[in-house]
Amino acid sequence: MGNRGMEDLIPLINKLQDAFSSIGQSCNLDLPQIAVVGGQSAGKSSVLENFVGRDFLPRGSGIVTRRPLILQLCFNKAEYAEFLHCKGRKFVDFEEVRAEIEAETDRITGSNKGISPIPINLRVYSPNVLNLTLIDLPGMTKVAVGDQPLDIEHQIRDMLLQFITKESCLILAVTPANQDLANSDALKIAKEVDPQGKGLGGGPTG
Repeated sequence: MGNRGMEDLIPLINKLQDAFSSIGQSCNLDLPQIAVVGGQSAGKSSVLENFVGRDFLPRGSGIVTRRPLILQLCFNKAEYAEFLHCKGRKFVDFEEVRAEIEAETDRITGSNKGISPIPINLRVYSPNVLNLTLIDLPGMTKVAVGDQPLDIEHQIRDMLLQFITKESCLILAVTPANQDLANSDALKIAKEVDPQGKGLGGGPTG
């Protein structure tokens, strides 16, 4: 399919993703996506923000990403963001985007570090992006805190596998620069799903 064909297809794909999300269902179409996986404080947020050229993701200690964030990037002359759950509202201040992600996360998970597989759908329009879909997933952890379930490690693993086992999903495994790659949980789960590394990318941060 040529570039023109992809340009025509992407808006249709985005509408389908929104339609499935609005009724609380996962989109079963195998659409090209990049899932970003890594441990807590691995630098996933910085990697995602580099794709956008804006600081807009929540920061903090522990698990900051507590719901999957489906981030649809759309090339556009004007720069703004839209959430599926805020129909008709355009965000031009990316600090407000950050605040809305935090508020919508807490709305479903509570404010004491709970997690949920229900995604947040965010679309960013900008002249500085490529048409691309990225998925920010909760950081892998082994110890439960706050309202997190005791089996937090297994719940997050299951959540990651829901996304990264799709054939159309490319896995971007993020590891801190000061960590031995042999000990990277992100690379381990990525290689488990994709032993040949055909849909795998990875790199250190920091």
